[in-house]
Formats: sequence, structure tokens, C-alpha cells
Amino acid sequence: MAKTLEEINARIATGSAVVMTAEEFAEIAAAEGLKKAAKRVDVVTTGTFGPMCSSGVFLNFGHADPPIKMGEITLNDVPASGGLAAVDTFLGATEPSLTRGIEYGGAHVIEDLIRGHAVRLKARGHGTDCYPRTEIDTWITLDDLNQAYFFNPRNAYQNYAVAVNSSDRTLYTYLGPLHPHFGNATYCSAGALSPLLNDPLYRTIGVGTRCFVAGAPGFVAWEGTQHNPNQERDEHGVPVKPAGTLAVIADLKQARSEFFSAATMVGYGVSCFVGIGVPIPVLDEELAATLALTDADITATVFDYGVQRRARPAVGTATYAELRSGAIEIKGKKVPTGPISSLKVARRIAETLKSWVAEGGFTLTAPVQPLPQAGSQGVKPLEVRTEEAI
Repeated sequence: MAKTLEEINARIATGSAVVMTAEEFAEIAAAEGLKKAAKRVDVVTTGTFGPMCSSGVFLNFGHADPPIKMGEITLNDVPASGGLAAVDTFLGATEPSLTRGIEYGGAHVIEDLIRGHAVRLKARGHGTDCYPRTEIDTWITLDDLNQAYFFNPRNAYQNYAVAVNSSDRTLYTYLGPLHPHFGNATYCSAGALSPLLNDPLYRTIGVGTRCFVAGAPGFVAWEGTQHNPNQERDEHGVPVKPAGTLAVIADLKQARSEFFSAATMVGYGVSCFVGIGVPIPVLDEELAATLALTDADITATVFDYGVQRRARPAVGTATYAELRSGAIEIKGKKVPTGPISSLKVARRIAETLKSWVAEGGFTLTAPVQPLPQAGSQGVKPLEVRTEEAI
């Protein structure tokens, strides 16, 4: 029996909606059957918590007296963009410190702000009649800022690579250290809890969808960068390689440090762990079928990062249940596995979002525009060309 989003929101408003996490829904579907589960449950909540390098914040500092048109900007010695209006900036999470390198970067500044710490702001400007000041050196907190909000261009990847290394040396990557001769395998996904794996064809997740971003209520703002709906999919419509992504926006002042954490990936650079969760309305049995999938039903592709090219060769596949078992087999060798994302925090995100919806303060929104579907533009490579070739 199909439901409408309006009917579900009416139940949320009266406190009568039945809300479950994706793991809870899978258990109900297995015990009672998909038809009964789809009829009984109104909303399924999802969550993921892993490194999401393509993240950052827009900040507005307000005007000093006399005012300055900020050009060169640093926050705790981390460069921020001066290419906006006089006292606006964008701070990217992966920007390294001028003095400390990758030990401290943009993500650490963001975490310091969330935690209420004071951050040193230094800026220079060329001076104009309306902005006569040319230098400023001061300290700010999150409460001092007029606006501070996340705008993350690529979060919540829909499935991701499992990484191994066939070479004869340790590689330091964004998926962590990879030991030589297939010494380990790392992966980064909440599997059956991950938002876009629960709605693989983007039926309910699109531009304008309300979501959870680092502990704050937010929205899907656009398709994420490198969104690629054209990947190979299994019989459930779930991609077996990295596919869709989300660009998200949310108020930094409502974020919580338990759902945002700066990190330095050894030998690689600065990153940040971001908590993303999306509530999915159980509209019909077709959607319920993917919401009921477990880690044993979802497959990821294993890529060899020892081949340092754009197109790394695939050397196998594994379900998330196999990955979480602690070992998989690659080319006849038992390879230990380890996640670089946190299932524990992903579960906490899904539970937190469940409480937001169940308490009636977080209704669902229909997308005002769908995400690009299969058949639309995929991911274009960057080709190295000379001016003569152009």
C-alpha cells in the first residue's frame, strides 16, 4: 500500500509516525515480510560518519572600525579564501597550516570553532576609501560571527572503493596506509546504514531534502561533485562502485563536535570526519526493498592502489558483511580488513535523526529537483593538453 509524503508528515506532526533506523527496518522486514514492514513503518533513518575531504565553511566576520577589505586571510595560520566580499571567506577543510603543515588545517579550525575555542584571525587588505584599514590581528569565536555555515561540495558517497596495494612498499592514501603485497584492505562506508545506498535510485533524496549534517539540521543543496549515477548496479539498483554524492549545507553554529572531527591522514594530508544522515519516507514496497537490504546484500569493488593511475584495476569484490568479518580473499590470499569510517557513530546519527523525526520537530521534504539519474553526464577526466592542442 503506497503512502504519500504528505500523509507521512501529518503523522510526524501528530507524533504517530513509526520511525526506525535502517538496521531496525531490515530486522522487521526479515521477521514480518516486506509488505507488512512497508505498511507499518513510515520513516527510515540512515547515517554515515567517515572522512569527507570535500567540506568547508563560509564565514562572515562583520566589520572592524575602521573597516578592512580582507585579501590575505588566515585562521590559526591556516589560509582562507580572500576572493569574496570584504569580510566573507570560505575555509576549506583540507587546507594545511602555513607553519604546522598537515598536522593542523582547515578542519581543525572548524572543529575548534564548534568546540567554542577562540581562533586567531589575521588579514591584510590593500586599502580603499571605503575600507581604509590594511591589517587586522584579532581573536574570534563562533558566537562572534554573523553567519557561519557548512557548504560541503561532496559528502555521503554512494558506496566507495575498497583499497589494497599490490606494490612492494607501503602507500599513504586518503583511505589510510596500505601495506605492500596485499597486506591489508581498507574501506569507508556505513554499508546498509549509508543514506544513498538506502535510496539507490534517488527517489526521495534530491535538492531540498532535509538532512543531518554534523549534528545540525541541514539540506541537500545540489548534486555533489563527481556525482556519477552511471556506475554498474546490482539487481537491487545499488551501485557496486563509487556513484552518487551530495552537496550539503547546514548551520555551523548548531553543529556538534561528536559528529565532526578533524583528522590528519598520515603521509597524505588534512581531512575531516563528517556525520551525514537522511530520513527516507517508506512510500511503497519498491523503496522498502532497498531499505531492507543488509550488509550481506551490498557489494563494493576492491581496487589496487598499487597501480598509481587514474583508472586503478579492480581485483575483486566483497560484501560489507565480508569486509566487517575482518578478512577477505584477494587473488587467493587472505587479506585483513579495516574500516576508516565509524559504524558506531553512524548508528548514533541514525538514532539521533530518528528521535528528531519521532518527536515531531523534523518533517520531511520532497526534492524540489531530482539528482541526476543514470544516462546523464557522468564524471569527466582531466586531460593534460598543450595550448597548441586546444
